[in-house]
Formats: sequence, structure tokens, C-alpha cells
Amino acid sequence: MKEKKRVFIAEDHEVLRQGLRSLLEASGEFEVVGEAEDGADAIRRITETNPDLVLLDLSMPRMDGISVIKDLKSRYPEFKILVLTMFKTEEYVLEVFHSGAEGYCLKSSSYDELLMGIRAVLSGKRFISPEISDKVLEGYLEGQKTIKQKSSWETLTQREREVLKLVGEGYKNKEIADYLCISIKTVEKHRANIMQKLDLHTASALTAYAVERGLVAR
Repeated sequence: MKEKKRVFIAEDHEVLRQGLRSLLEASGEFEVVGEAEDGADAIRRITETNPDLVLLDLSMPRMDGISVIKDLKSRYPEFKILVLTMFKTEEYVLEVFHSGAEGYCLKSSSYDELLMGIRAVLSGKRFISPEISDKVLEGYLEGQKTIKQKSSWETLTQREREVLKLVGEGYKNKEIADYLCISIKTVEKHRANIMQKLDLHTASALTAYAVERGLVAR
């Protein structure tokens, strides 16, 4: 009997997690070895369960999907990651692959397409949902990424993005400092840099931007 592939699901919506677990296990090909509803917990549990594939949402509490990908790939490059998201823009797709993930599947995809993506990634191939693959290819061919000026978002460092996410989730400076193990002064400096780079000058404006970028669940 063929050994089942081990899958970990990182997704903040419980109903979707349960649905994915049921569908994957019903296929007979996969065993769901763990779940997490926020990015920080996902990293801990993934390293404990050692799955063959991580099915990862981009928008999760505490730590976003891009940060999870970068953290896992820096320490465990053998982990295969398939992103499952609602974001269709070229910018997100490229950032996901630049961060080290092997696949990008839309939540609007059919179950058969999701299975195709999982199988492709597990076999060592890359996968992009057909709905967006043509758009990404067109962007490369036209050289848009080389001639386009950096967006304000792209000027933020990884740490500034982490701080922005936590601000958007309503954490205070002291709570952010404790969570990231940095000083309050460092948090204040990051916030000032973020505001300057984004030209946003209130906490509510930062929160709205974080939601718009998908850092905070709507």
C-alpha cells in the first residue's frame, strides 16, 4: 500500500481548515498531520510534525504567510509549501515565489485544481493557478518588474512589515516589543519609519493599510 503524504494546514478560518482536512483525507492520498490558525503557531507546529507539504494561507494573525515561508525556508529548505490564498495580483505571486514557496493556488480554485497543485509540488514541480499564470508570465515578458519603481510597500523591511501587521491587529508598542523581543524604543523607531515610508500618520491609517495589504484578516 502506498504511503500517504503528510500535509499540514495553516489557515485562520476553522471551517475552511475542517473542509480541507475532510477533502484531503477522503482522497486516500494524504494524511493531515497538523493545523494552525496563526503564523507563529504554524511555525512551531510544522517543525514538530515534519510534514511533506505545508498548505499555507497568506493572511493570518500574528505572523503573515510570507514571513512564515521565509522563516521555514531559511531553516528547513526541504519543506514544500503551497500557498492557498484569495490574492490574485502579480505582486503577491512573485513575492511568494521569491520567498521560497513552490506553489500558488487560489481559494476560488476547484478541488481538482487544488489536488493538482498539491501533487505537482510534492513531485518537485512548481504550480500556479491557471487563472493567474498568464498574467504573471505577461509581467515577466514585458519587463514590468525591472522598469517599475519600487512601491511604498517594497521599501519596508521585513521587521517593519512585522511591526505593521501587529499594529494593524491592535497591539500596543509594549506588547509588540515583548512579542518581537525588542525594546519599546526600537518599536517606536520602526513605527516612525513605517509612517514616513508609507506617508501615513495615524494608527488608524496604518491599520487600514495593513488590512488592504492582507496582513490583517478582514
